[in-house]
Amino acid sequence: MEKVVDFNQTISQLYDQDPEIINIMKEIGFKDIDKAGMMKTMGKVMTIPKGARMKKIDMQRVREVFKNKGYKIME
Repeated sequence: MEKVVDFNQTISQLYDQDPEIINIMKEIGFKDIDKAGMMKTMGKVMTIPKGARMKKIDMQRVREVFKNKGYKIME
């Protein structure tokens, strides 16, 4: 089954579909993503591109890591 990450969905939606995404995001630099309450608050409104802008994480790096993990990216 093909793994897909849709950058238009909220992080909470992505987590519900594939919890592994959180580990990948931590690897990229979203270090606070697994803190208590984060998914219930910011995760419901935040997308990966919005979070990357806030954390000043290069979106090209985000795309490369997800692709290297076997994900097809939808934007």
